[in-house]
Amino acid sequence: MPVFDINIILNVVLGLIMFGLGLSLTKQDFKHLFDQPRSLAVGLLAQMLFLPFVALMIAELSDLGPETKVGIMILSVCPGGITSNLISYFVKGNVALAISLTVCNAFVSLFTIPILVNVFLEHFLNSGRVIELPFWHTMFDIFVVTILPALLGLAYRWRFNRNAIKLEKSLNVVLPLLLLLVFAFKFLAGSESGGTAMTTGDIIQLSGWVVVFNILSMLVGFISGWFVRLNFKNRITIAVEVGLHNTALALLIAGDKLANAAMEKPALVYALYSFVITFLVAWTITKFHNLRLSKAARN
Repeated sequence: MPVFDINIILNVVLGLIMFGLGLSLTKQDFKHLFDQPRSLAVGLLAQMLFLPFVALMIAELSDLGPETKVGIMILSVCPGGITSNLISYFVKGNVALAISLTVCNAFVSLFTIPILVNVFLEHFLNSGRVIELPFWHTMFDIFVVTILPALLGLAYRWRFNRNAIKLEKSLNVVLPLLLLLVFAFKFLAGSESGGTAMTTGDIIQLSGWVVVFNILSMLVGFISGWFVRLNFKNRITIAVEVGLHNTALALLIAGDKLANAAMEKPALVYALYSFVITFLVAWTITKFHNLRLSKAARN
């Protein structure tokens, strides 16, 4: 399979994921955007400003190659998706806030990704425009595979509500399988076929760094909420949203737009652990919080 084909499939899968997000949105969700402005602002600030600094610290401390470091930085600016909303639901977080952050992050990333990725390329590769992410072209492509499908899903939900609910349930089963197939191809295929030629050594070398990045991302989100005295439910929601990244979008940027297999590897290895780790960290923090409340109530 040529490289162009696998990237087309990745574009389609990402578009379907965002279409599924649109199907899940209701008018009430948009009302919530204005109900919690402080929590929303903190989540966006943590995601778009603090998180790249965490990724930069990890990249600078690591012994990874410069292109792989860029891959970590790309991952840091790809906001969370539907799976973060699911984890927020599991740990009894603020699902409305999670959805609001997902929607807002999708729009903000239209502008931030083309700008910041070029900054990362210049910093780590001193690219001198040899490797560059075209701003307007990239912004248009991100719009086509993220915002537009989400808007179409939203329109379909509002026009055909009952059918949309059935379709959403089907997509929740089909899309993870499609994404898993794309990830498997990226893992196993050679770079000449659109894969990354991932080796066991690559996985071992990257695992520690991406796991640390995942956990630190969550702590940044949680502490940001604690610093401005948000309630626990909103703090844990922001932690999950900031901690879980859209690996499909990261692969789109690194693989399709920059055509660099080394930059794709951090997102692929991150995808191996991120869902489980994010859930376990969120569950553990929530468990300790509940135990502390129970102890305080007994006293």
